Amino acid sequence: MSYQSLNPATGKLLKKFDELTDKELETKIATAETCFATWRKKTYAERAVIVAKAAAILRTKADEFAHTMTLEMGKRISEARGEVEFSANILAYYAKNAERFLAPVKLHPSLGEGHMESSPIGVVFCVEPWNFPYYQLARVAGPHLMAGNVVLVKHAGIVPQCAIAFEKLWIEAGAPAGLYTNLLISHDQSDRVVDDPRIKGVALTGSVAAGRSIAARAGKNLKPSSMELGGSDAFIVLEDADLEHTIKWAVWGRMYNTGQTCCAAKRFIVVDKLADKFLDKFQGALAALKAGDPLDEKTTLGPLSSEQALLDLLKQVDGAVSHGAKLIMGGKRVDRPGSYMEPTILTDIKPENPAFREEFFGPVALFFRVKDEDQAIALANDSDFGLGGSVFTKDIARGSKVASRVETGMMFINNISWSDAELPFGGIKDSGYGRELGDMGIQEFVNKKLVRYVSAEAPL
Repeated sequence: MSYQSLNPATGKLLKKFDELTDKELETKIATAETCFATWRKKTYAERAVIVAKAAAILRTKADEFAHTMTLEMGKRISEARGEVEFSANILAYYAKNAERFLAPVKLHPSLGEGHMESSPIGVVFCVEPWNFPYYQLARVAGPHLMAGNVVLVKHAGIVPQCAIAFEKLWIEAGAPAGLYTNLLISHDQSDRVVDDPRIKGVALTGSVAAGRSIAARAGKNLKPSSMELGGSDAFIVLEDADLEHTIKWAVWGRMYNTGQTCCAAKRFIVVDKLADKFLDKFQGALAALKAGDPLDEKTTLGPLSSEQALLDLLKQVDGAVSHGAKLIMGGKRVDRPGSYMEPTILTDIKPENPAFREEFFGPVALFFRVKDEDQAIALANDSDFGLGGSVFTKDIARGSKVASRVETGMMFINNISWSDAELPFGGIKDSGYGRELGDMGIQEFVNKKLVRYVSAEAPL
């Protein structure tokens, strides 16, 4: 694969980067393994000095990091700054809490004494996507470095400058050589990294296809893995929802990051009593968004991450319509330079339509009208994905019951606010397995060792 920065707002090439040679890759893996031998012996307080310093640098240089992200993948500048801040919060969170999360847990066996203790497993290989160029990196680096592991990261080919900037961040924070290593490598080289016996764990955030490939390879090598894959999250609107509040979240949930978010609201499932009003207001709010330079604070519609992403999404919408879906609005590219797409709503999507099961990674909303709450839940669960979802109702107790019945890794009541370092993030079904963030995120790649003492003679 090639590593190149193309500004999706203009289509102009910014910079190209060469892939590592096999010899260079070997040196980096060896350096990481050497680093682990000493890093694992550091106290939590010693590790926290570097991780907290990295968080502080992110905050100090937030504008610089955000600017690079906006140029490279088109994220609107205000959202880019928010991502840098969230990334800093994640690093600071684990610097503060890792020791508590991994403290020995006392057990109470019927005889003697026992406890569980946690220890790092070694070099962890992380494969990360372009849609959140720093956040995805922070949520593997923060917990796994504080646990005593070291990380090798293969970032997406379209955000090499972000990948390099994040590696430089750790060097500036005082990290020893090999603690955090960016790898500009090919898919074949990536496969060989997974196979390498020095790699002890594998984490991936990406597509279902990538997850199946990497998880299978990790499994063949008997290595633990975590997979955060795609989603087609349901946005359930019950008849008693506060419509104004719901519409604001509907627009944010579908259009944040130009819709390029795994846990974005993608399937809008609205009870019939409120469906017409919801659709009218939703359409009006989406129509008000205006394409512009993502570096301009006033821009409300940014580009997709690449020209290929735009072409793929346009083709997907055309396919949905050719199979019977109705195009309510949008469906075309915006008439301006760059990879911009009109906000789009599709409805009348039948189960036999491929669109019914696909993930639309961009500004495309699928609208479904249902009779009642039970039908809404059944439709929400009729998906190959199970990452997140939300339900909107004035009755919080009712919303909680609905949330419990929807088969996903995460559910939100009257919001889609997943951006908290304390909240475990992950899904089920084709959305993957394992959890990142929260106290669960740091447990993925540690050895949970039982230690027991019993004052007794061995049985004969």
